[in-house]
Amino acid sequence: MDRSHLIDSICAYADRLDAPEEPFDTDIEGLSVVRARQTTGFYGTLYSPLLCLVLQGAKESYLGDAAVPFRAGEALIVSLNMPTVSRIIEAAPEAPYIALALELDLGIVREFYAELGGEVYGEDDSPAIVTGHADEELIDAMGRLFGLLSRPVEQGIMLPLLKREIHMRLLLADHGGMLRRLASHDSRESRITRALERIKRDFREPLRVDDLAGLSGMSTSNFHKHFKAVTAMTPLQYQKNLRLLDARQRIVSGESVSAAAFGVGYESPTQFSREYARKFGSPPSQDRAAAAI
Repeated sequence: MDRSHLIDSICAYADRLDAPEEPFDTDIEGLSVVRARQTTGFYGTLYSPLLCLVLQGAKESYLGDAAVPFRAGEALIVSLNMPTVSRIIEAAPEAPYIALALELDLGIVREFYAELGGEVYGEDDSPAIVTGHADEELIDAMGRLFGLLSRPVEQGIMLPLLKREIHMRLLLADHGGMLRRLASHDSRESRITRALERIKRDFREPLRVDDLAGLSGMSTSNFHKHFKAVTAMTPLQYQKNLRLLDARQRIVSGESVSAAAFGVGYESPTQFSREYARKFGSPPSQDRAAAAI
């Protein structure tokens, strides 16, 4: 399926469902779609490992303080759980932002890695969010995956095969370095993943960086260095971003600002409001007022 045909099919699908402008799940597990007809402000996102294939328009996410734009014809790979802010920067009613996103299974990546000989491609730290060219084979595979939505009888056989094909193509892609590093259980990135999982689980609690370094099998100084190379954040900044994303969810769901602040681990509502506004561009009281309307 070529890109223009795939765009038309996604728009028709979104129209039939009267789909929202934000990403929405499909009946294929792990596959989501976005059709947005206007640009957006920043919104908080906790990315899990995924592929985002942009077919039309453009979006940007932030890795630390650095913007990572991704445009039509590009594939964004997120290899780790990453708290970030994103916004759609190119979209219009006549040419909406169109993208397909697929959750990645690192177990499949490791299977292929072993089959390919377990060779690590490069020794440098790899960023957790990276974008690169999407070749025709990847676009075709994603198009065939999307096409299974209208062919449920074929899904039982074709779905696992297509998902494995897509994982293989990402593993071999020029910008798939982080996936290749994660496929090795003893790589620095794999060991840092253990720390990320601990922070995600206990982000409301005080953080001991020495404990995280020990969990990752590194000295504290090396852990700091490699953690920041991968996430573009310090462990404390990563924790803070998780807290702020959770707090925003609480606030837009109707919780008071002070309750949200204390609920995610802040001791000072003033500090919370200052960091919240810096992260999302508006104070929490404004979001709380909008949620009450």
